[in-house]
Amino acid sequence: MTEVDAELIEHMSNPKNYGTIDGADAIGIGENPENGEKVIIHLRVTEQDGESFIDDIKFQAMGCMTTVVAGSVITQEAKGITFSIGEQLIAVTLSMLENVPSEEAACSEMVALSLKAAMDTYTHKQSDPDFGTVTYKIENSCVVEPSVENREQK
Repeated sequence: MTEVDAELIEHMSNPKNYGTIDGADAIGIGENPENGEKVIIHLRVTEQDGESFIDDIKFQAMGCMTTVVAGSVITQEAKGITFSIGEQLIAVTLSMLENVPSEEAACSEMVALSLKAAMDTYTHKQSDPDFGTVTYKIENSCVVEPSVENREQK
């Protein structure tokens, strides 16, 4: 087993940062409009020298195991970073998914967009404390399209 395989199994068996944060500074939602799956990210944010830092992060997922693993991995990477680095993490994650089949990219996209939604919610709440929660919908589809061969056999 490779080190990457071992790490993925660890995230699958013992997801990191799963749960909620009481009194979170912001919540964001990533949603799959096709099947109703959702990822909710809770943030505790600290401000230092004009920068917003992700002090703590938790996620909840109503989705498949791939979604839970992606949530665990991405939230581990996001903990302790600034929002500007968080934006880079989201951009890199989404760009890595461009060459992945849509049905495989959907789960990670949903987690990345929920992180973006949480950060955007926090930013909006700075000027409007009554601002609600941002929700972003994924573009990738997790529905596997039948191959041409399978459609011709029916």
